[in-house]
Formats: sequence, structure tokens, C-alpha cells
Amino acid sequence: MLCKRLVIVLTFNDGVLTRTKKFSPDYIYTKNFVDVLDVDEMVFLDVTRGGNREAFFRGIGAIMDNCFAPTTLGGGIRTLDDVKEFFDNGADKVTVNTGALLRPDLIGDIAVKYGSQAVVLSIDARGDRVYSHCGQERTDWSPVEWANRGVSLGAGEILINSLDRDGSLQGYDLEMNQAVAEAVSVPVMFLGGAGNWQHLVDGVNAGADAVCTQVIHHFTGNSITAAKRYMADKGIHVRS
Repeated sequence: MLCKRLVIVLTFNDGVLTRTKKFSPDYIYTKNFVDVLDVDEMVFLDVTRGGNREAFFRGIGAIMDNCFAPTTLGGGIRTLDDVKEFFDNGADKVTVNTGALLRPDLIGDIAVKYGSQAVVLSIDARGDRVYSHCGQERTDWSPVEWANRGVSLGAGEILINSLDRDGSLQGYDLEMNQAVAEAVSVPVMFLGGAGNWQHLVDGVNAGADAVCTQVIHHFTGNSITAAKRYMADKGIHVRS
């Protein structure tokens, strides 16, 4: 049986570690917020409007120096040159969102050059529609349709995020997320709304291969261990 993954997603605005709520910068954290020795994976997202990638790389540097888990980087990827820059700065995988909606072939271009396992398609959704540009622009795609399209183009993983649940601590949008998980053949990560350890269990039971957290607790070794212990006690196979 494959282990379910616990993934921490951290967002950076102009190089500063920042919580988001409904996908807008909401609260600034210090680097003491993160101690990630026992986490399974890390996702770092640059949500800077207008982009300042050097600030982003500086912001994640101290965390990555102490992080030995696989790392996914994303934010503002439009070209293969952008992708190369992320890999040159320590990414094991990259996540694409708006850039893929603007030019879907970008997914395949990355998959051909780096392998499908290196491409995570990030989907921000509200209701029955996918949104681009940090949740600002509505598209004609439904989450299930866009996930299927992304996989057909070469995406090796899906990160599905509920914009309305982001920062809410009310739990994942299980109906939407489960529909995506059931529709595709690649691993799916659930993001947006986890507020307690039971929400992580609910996500796995709804089909998540990985459950993502952003704001439940400070991400210390003790909190990661507590989350995994709770999941294991509920019968979920997690990495120790």
C-alpha cells in the first residue's frame, strides 16, 4: 500500500513568507514558523503580483537549506526558461497554473524536457470553474475537464485548490476535490481549508494521494508528528 503524503504549502509575496486567505496575502510569518524535518514534501509558491523572482529565491533559501524533502516550486511560469530557473534553484518538480491555461502546450513542453513526474498542474477553482491569475480571472474550464486535459498533455500530478476554502480552516472542498481525484489517473493533492487533523483524514478518505496544509499550526517537528500520528490512528498509511 502506498503511503499518503503530508505536504506543506508555503506562499511568498515579494519574498516574504505570507499566509493567504481567499488567495490574497493575509498574514506575514517569520522564518521561525517552519521546521520541516518530518514533512513528506514542500511546495513553495510565489504569489507576487508582477513578479520579483530573485526575492522569492532569497525568501525560500533559508528554508530549503534545512529541508531534505522533495520540493516543488511554482509561480509565474510561462516558458521553459522559467522552468529551468526553478530547477536551477533547487526544485525537484515545478507547478504550473496560469501559464498552462494561457498556453496548454507548456505542460507537454515541460514533460518532454524533464519528464511527466516533474510537472504538477495546479488548479485554482471556485464553484464549477477554474480561475487563473491568482484566482482573479474566471475561465471556461471546469476543474475535472481541466485536470483531464492537463493529464493528457503530460502532467504527472494535480494540485487542486479551493479558492473559497483557502485560509478558512473549514476543511477541504471534498465534493470538488473528490471529483477531480476520481477523474484522473495521476496522484492528486488536496489544498485549501484544512483546519484540523481530521480534515486531513477526510481528504484522504475522499481520494487524496496527498493532503496539504498551510495555516493549521506552526510547522514544527512536533506538529508534523502529531498530524501523522492522528492519521495513522485513523487507519491511514503514512510515512513515519
